[in-house]
Amino acid sequence: MAAFVGHPAFLFVVLVALFVAAVAFGAYILRRIAPLPEDDREDFNLVQTATLTLLALLVGFSLSMAVGRYDQRKNLEESEANAIGTEYARADLVSAAVGAKMKAGLVRYTKLRLADFRTRDRQELERIHRDTAALQDELWRLATQVAQEQPTPIGALVVAGMNDVLNSQDYTEAARINRIPLGAWILMIVIALCGCVVQGYGTKGTLRRGLLITILPVTVALSLALIADIDSPRAGFIRVQPLDLTRLLQSLTK
Repeated sequence: MAAFVGHPAFLFVVLVALFVAAVAFGAYILRRIAPLPEDDREDFNLVQTATLTLLALLVGFSLSMAVGRYDQRKNLEESEANAIGTEYARADLVSAAVGAKMKAGLVRYTKLRLADFRTRDRQELERIHRDTAALQDELWRLATQVAQEQPTPIGALVVAGMNDVLNSQDYTEAARINRIPLGAWILMIVIALCGCVVQGYGTKGTLRRGLLITILPVTVALSLALIADIDSPRAGFIRVQPLDLTRLLQSLTK
């Protein structure tokens, strides 16, 4: 299920087919099994309205959750760029040899973080993660060397800055993992199916109205696909663009 909602385009196609089938089931099968008397039409309209209202509320809350997580990922990308830039400036406070190594390592680290945000290839991501982990070990060794050579408040400041650089990457990865729970997805899809069945069951059965009721499956599937797109950090069209890291790298390589 997690892989299913992680591909918004595929999710949209599957949900459209599923919801249209639900409408057709309500219109052509359920109505024959249990015809809807006109006397019960008013009560049915109440049930239909309540179902669609509940679906709209769930979609709205889920969209709000996805947007909140997207904003969090953007803010963490900005914080990560600020941490790297600050530590790059603090490298001037240490010895020339260690400072030069630290600056070169931070430039390479920024390039790796940019590649991590931009790539979608799984094998490339695994390579980037290995290189990032190795470079983090190298940067931390430089920070501990500073602490040993300069056991002063300035050395502590450099070590604290490097700690912020390494922690910011962990915060970014944690935000990517933090996505809408699968239970919420299952609940939305089940209620959407119920809403489509109810919509088909309540139609009068004419061809024109049969075409009009396909609007509900398409719009609901499009809404859920949009939520999945925003909530997927590496898939879909809506992704966090590393503008701050890009600007930082341009300033560091001048």
